[in-house]
Amino acid sequence: MAKAILLETRTSSFMDLIGNGKMYRVPSYQRDYSWTEEQWEDLWNDIMEIRPDPQQRHYMGALVIEAINDLEFQIIDGQQRMATLSLLALAVIKRLHELAEQGIDREANQERAIRLRSRFIGEKDPSSLVESSKLVLNATDNGFYQDYLVQLRSHPNPRGLPKSNRLLLQCFEYFLDRMKQDSSLATDGRALASLLNDTVARQLLFIIILVDNEINAYTIFETLNARGLELSATDLIKNYLFSRIQTKSDLDALQRRWQHLIATVRQERFPEFLRYHLLCEYRQVRRQRLFKIVRERVRTPPDVFNLMEALEKRAELFAALQDPTHEYWIERRECQPFIRELTLFGTRQLTPLLFAAWERFAPEDFARVLKLVSRVIFRYTVVSSLNPNALEPASHESAKAVLEGTACTPAEVFAKLQPVYVQDDKFRQDFSMLTVATSGRRKKIAKYILCHLESDRSGRACDHETDPATIEHVLPENPDERWAEAFPEEKWDQYVYRLGNLTLLEAPLNRRCGNAAYEEKLSYYAQSQYLLTQEIPKMAPEQWTPALVEKRQWQMAERAVHIWRPDFD
Repeated sequence: MAKAILLETRTSSFMDLIGNGKMYRVPSYQRDYSWTEEQWEDLWNDIMEIRPDPQQRHYMGALVIEAINDLEFQIIDGQQRMATLSLLALAVIKRLHELAEQGIDREANQERAIRLRSRFIGEKDPSSLVESSKLVLNATDNGFYQDYLVQLRSHPNPRGLPKSNRLLLQCFEYFLDRMKQDSSLATDGRALASLLNDTVARQLLFIIILVDNEINAYTIFETLNARGLELSATDLIKNYLFSRIQTKSDLDALQRRWQHLIATVRQERFPEFLRYHLLCEYRQVRRQRLFKIVRERVRTPPDVFNLMEALEKRAELFAALQDPTHEYWIERRECQPFIRELTLFGTRQLTPLLFAAWERFAPEDFARVLKLVSRVIFRYTVVSSLNPNALEPASHESAKAVLEGTACTPAEVFAKLQPVYVQDDKFRQDFSMLTVATSGRRKKIAKYILCHLESDRSGRACDHETDPATIEHVLPENPDERWAEAFPEEKWDQYVYRLGNLTLLEAPLNRRCGNAAYEEKLSYYAQSQYLLTQEIPKMAPEQWTPALVEKRQWQMAERAVHIWRPDFD
């Protein structure tokens, strides 16, 4: 096969990519849009991480394109990222329109929406006045994208859409929801515009690979095995390591070991794995500096194999920490509940500590550290909503102490984690105000919390993954006027997802409850097997009010303090 001829390889910001009248087409036969909440959340978190510092950059990986003419390009690989960023841009524009309609800085937000739409979505030809889209998707997705999402129109029957169309819509709604939930963005049109025009447009970088024809483009991206956000960092590091090897036998050995390593940790997770490995030694490791650190540390063939050996020792644990069914836990079943919790919470910044504890502690003490980590993360991120990146310095200090032998017990590890352990008073206060949306991953969080509260109250096991309970909203999600007398209508949105308004209920009883009036719901609550639910009629025998939601949630918070506490606190 002939070598692919590169016309150009460069680094480009998202702004450079779509500016100056450029447009991009996805070939009609390419795969449909397939990203899900896992990828949307990773991208959103990456954007929010670099947002405070305009000097930070985040690499989005390689974008392989073929030039049709000076302004039009065909996307050979990278369409998922381009489509997702366009949906993020549309969500910003939609939110600006909503703010203007609400009378918030009306003229400025309307102007921002118009200018951002022209810059990121499409612009009118000055002669024909026909709007052209900067992105054209494949045959399955383009009609819905252009006719509904680009136009910010609602589809009359979303359930009848093809799966990829629904994912496009859900992605748009995901970003719109995150903007509404973020207090720094929710009602600030200037901040929303800056998020798109500055952070996304200027701080997200692509490696642009421009090729002369489609066959050569596919040769390149098959070699890269392009799979998403972290692709370029992985391949850059791989290529550097292989460049340090001199003999064929060593190259063959390295190739075998590299393939096994990547199969274990997964291609897209490798930069994260490498960063947590290095955080055992370095206090701070930014993703943007991974390659530089590897280049500084690895110069000779022995250096390459020393690094590989160190990574291989931790690779299987890294994979196991994200999989409660992994074979590691077959003989350590006491660890499984905490692995399930960490997977649910989705916060991995304390992974370096778990690497160290696995290597230095006896199995029973590793399990106690695992529980400690789960408790710390639940308090810190799930309830108190503190910045998870601030966990990393404490993770480094505790991991280093374990590896060096200055922290030899779980209690001594806990002492090292004190800077990020949310103390009882703050935890109680934050828990008493906790709001948990009951959709997506947050619905699982809500059930997890309610099941633990129920287990503590009743003394019987109530597992959030296996228990058949459903989540009942005492004040319904869609209340009618019957609720307004005791529960002012202006407070419905504020209280409907408060934890004190949520309870566990058997599915048949929940269906009967529906949007019934409170006095009708009481008999169903009394029939429930869940003690927390049975107590509602006793607490509020006549009506349900905001004050009672707060009272019930404060009682939950008192119980939560001792449930989510390390066993040696």
